Amino acid sequence: MSFRPQRILGIESSCDETGVALVQLGEQGPPQLLAHALHSQIDMHQAYGGVVPELASRDHIRRVVPLTRQVMADAGVSLADVDLVAYTRGPGLAGALLVGAGVACALATSLGKPMLGIHHLEGHLLSPFLSADPPEFPFIALLVSGGHTQLMRVDGVGRYELLGETLDDAAGEAFDKSAKLMGLPYPGGPHLSRLAEGGRENAFDLPRPMLHSGNLDFSFAGLKTAVRTHLVRLGWLDDAAALADPANREALVDLAASTQAAIVDVLVKKSLAALKETGLKRVVIAGGVGANRVLREQLNRACQRRGIRVHYPELHLCTDNGAMIALAAAMRVQAGLARPSLEPVFDVMPRWPLADA
Repeated sequence: MSFRPQRILGIESSCDETGVALVQLGEQGPPQLLAHALHSQIDMHQAYGGVVPELASRDHIRRVVPLTRQVMADAGVSLADVDLVAYTRGPGLAGALLVGAGVACALATSLGKPMLGIHHLEGHLLSPFLSADPPEFPFIALLVSGGHTQLMRVDGVGRYELLGETLDDAAGEAFDKSAKLMGLPYPGGPHLSRLAEGGRENAFDLPRPMLHSGNLDFSFAGLKTAVRTHLVRLGWLDDAAALADPANREALVDLAASTQAAIVDVLVKKSLAALKETGLKRVVIAGGVGANRVLREQLNRACQRRGIRVHYPELHLCTDNGAMIALAAAMRVQAGLARPSLEPVFDVMPRWPLADA
């Protein structure tokens, strides 16, 4: 099918955020975000200390239609004005993905419009193109989203070379699991970052796993274990009273700051190594951990000294959202890579390497 849609509706439902957005593709220039809406399930999952897949799927069902109506109203258009329905095909939670795929299939069929499945990580990777300072190809991309930590060489839409990835826990998991050990609520990463403010980054001797491995892979499971070991030595592990004791606050703040510093140190130095190895002078940071203030500050300083440009998504687009899915669909259409289908396509890919997208 050869066509050029103007308005693309994007639906994201891969995990614990329901996102819907409308992007417009003009004759020239980058795609424009007309409207987007997002619902986070954080409050619902906090009681369980993590995402419960069945509850996530049910909540997506409740939220996706009202969010779609909100986006249409905010954009001042109707569903009849949508030319293409894009959805997150994977990777993610199978049940959650099926909700988005099912709604996209129903919408596209009822409107007589094509639909297109999008790779979740491609959405994150391309999300900085909606920022006030969009990148240019080629660049290095550091993807730090949920269970993913990857370094990619990006030469264009659909032209991705994996340079390195995590062998066990991702950076986001290291934040969340360490935070849980410190008695912080779900999701732990942002809480750990706030706790770390004013702490001493070198107060605790924590490892930088694989920092000198000679390749661009990552490993953060050992860091989480080291944090646990320090809590055991302090006598605070699984002791809610000790973790909440004001007398222990300073040491806990230092432990949080030391943990964050270890994660950021690895991410920054591996990113710089990827830039040096490829000779590229531009880097994109995308995904939820990309919102971390310390990571941004340290990477900005390091890259400024080396004459390297750094690009990020807008802060409100760092987490999972429909805007990045609609954008990725728009950019695939622009690049001539899209294969939208007028036939209902009700399938998802819970496991889906980005290279196969």
